[in-house]
Amino acid sequence: MNWLRILVVGGVTSYRALFGWLSPWILIPSLVVAPLAQIMLFAYIGRSAGLETDTFFVVGNAVQYAAIPCLFGMTSTIAGERLQGTLGIVLVSPASRLALVLGRALPVLVNGFGVALFGLFAGGALLGVAVPYAAIGPVVLAVLTCSGSCIGLGLVNAAFGLRLLDTAVLSNLLFGVLLLFSGANIPPGALPSWMAAIGEWMPLTHGIAATRALVAGATLAGVGHLLITEALIGAGYGLAGALLLRLLEIESRRSASLEAA
Repeated sequence: MNWLRILVVGGVTSYRALFGWLSPWILIPSLVVAPLAQIMLFAYIGRSAGLETDTFFVVGNAVQYAAIPCLFGMTSTIAGERLQGTLGIVLVSPASRLALVLGRALPVLVNGFGVALFGLFAGGALLGVAVPYAAIGPVVLAVLTCSGSCIGLGLVNAAFGLRLLDTAVLSNLLFGVLLLFSGANIPPGALPSWMAAIGEWMPLTHGIAATRALVAGATLAGVGHLLITEALIGAGYGLAGALLLRLLEIESRRSASLEAA
């Protein structure tokens, strides 16, 4: 029960602390207006270039925008503790590290999942792109898988919060990399071979492809291999992030780097 309390109560409290100095209404421009603006921007660029259909850009950008809360939110739960001087207290506690990490990840995952779904359906409504009723359930599963996978990369990013005081630059860089390499706006086949090869090992690439296929009428069984690959990639990043957090925690105890400017 103590493990569960740390996971649930600690995770929710940590997520709420992200808005300790800002009104939650900041979510409106950043997580409601911004994803729709990105979808509309690339959809109209795509129309002008004659590259792909509106469906291609709505699905790609909606799912890719889950990276904003998954990268920034996951990182802020770690870096924010350090900025406020409370990270050391958390790290010296006997609380389970797994409960601490999962507790911080779950609210952010829900946030990213909600943003991606909102972008998909609201952006689709604006551009006349409809998700078939039969595909809604599988699409929701695909978006959830993508959000979970992106949390894995967010955990790697968060680990650097033990060393970097300003992680926003790194988060923005990773968001841009995902935008370019995941196939959100450029078909993987149209990318240079080295970019396509890197994209195969990054979160969102396979999930975006699976979601597009589902919207086009594919069955869940038909895209199962893509979703399994997406989940495995996310799990790999998550494991790497957890190990990196642990290693940097041990190193911080030796060098007192948590307090370094």
